[in-house]
Amino acid sequence: MSIKLTILGCHSATPRINAFPTSQYLEINNRHFLIDCGEGTQRQLRKYKVGFSKINHIFISHLHGDHFYGLVGLLATFGILNREKELHIFGPKGIKEVTLLQLKVSQSHVKYNMIFHELSSKKSELIFEDDKVTVSTIPLNHRVYTNGYLFKEKEKPRKLNMLNISGYPAIDRADFLNIKAGRDVVLTSGEIVPNSTLTIDPPKALSFAFCSDTIYKPDIIPIIKNADLLYHEATFLADREDLAKKTKHATTKQAAEIAKQAMVKQLVIGHYSGRYKDISVFKKEAQEIFENTALAEPGEIFSVNE
Repeated sequence: MSIKLTILGCHSATPRINAFPTSQYLEINNRHFLIDCGEGTQRQLRKYKVGFSKINHIFISHLHGDHFYGLVGLLATFGILNREKELHIFGPKGIKEVTLLQLKVSQSHVKYNMIFHELSSKKSELIFEDDKVTVSTIPLNHRVYTNGYLFKEKEKPRKLNMLNISGYPAIDRADFLNIKAGRDVVLTSGEIVPNSTLTIDPPKALSFAFCSDTIYKPDIIPIIKNADLLYHEATFLADREDLAKKTKHATTKQAAEIAKQAMVKQLVIGHYSGRYKDISVFKKEAQEIFENTALAEPGEIFSVNE
């Protein structure tokens, strides 16, 4: 069980020579997700050798250009590459209309099935689940309807402690599934053998919280509590809190305060305003509140292992 996050783009507003808008590639428990798709995402996927074919689910936080203007180009490229697998796209209501219109007008040949999951709830909801991973929304507060996303591994069954089990000849292999499911064993003698004696704790289920553009919003803390890795936007330094409030963004110290209160393991900040030439001060400021803070930079990889 593991998490590997590759930063493709991490700057705000407009693309520049060496600054790409938001996009991230997440590998969690052998699942592969694309999170946001700003301009240049295709180029960054190729540059950092991320396999296009592994992406089956795309999560768009909101319909501002620096978070989704690269989407239609990526979808068209999938068509050129003769993709056959269906593709699931999660995002705010309206994403289906704007995407299909662009593909139609440009006469892009997309033969694979696109399944849109349009979101409109202002409460956290489970939007994806399979046998290994769940994804829930993190309602945010920006100038347009916006969600972050919480990606969580599902807990694995408990592991059998074969050394201890061997001390109970009456326990049959047929009991193993129940034991792994957490049940105690009742022997023919009536003795109850507690599950904790017969099993070993499974690896810890890991989680990653992605918090895109938003004002300081402490009510997300219960949703992201104890996340192993948190990405939270920090568009401005703390001395421009007035501008952050006006544009509905967050500052370095506000992102760090969220991380501290949520007791996450590591914070990654990004979405830097283009007004700043040196982003090292972002990390320094955030670390005044939350020490384990790192800067998002293109090509940077953040890994969490069990």
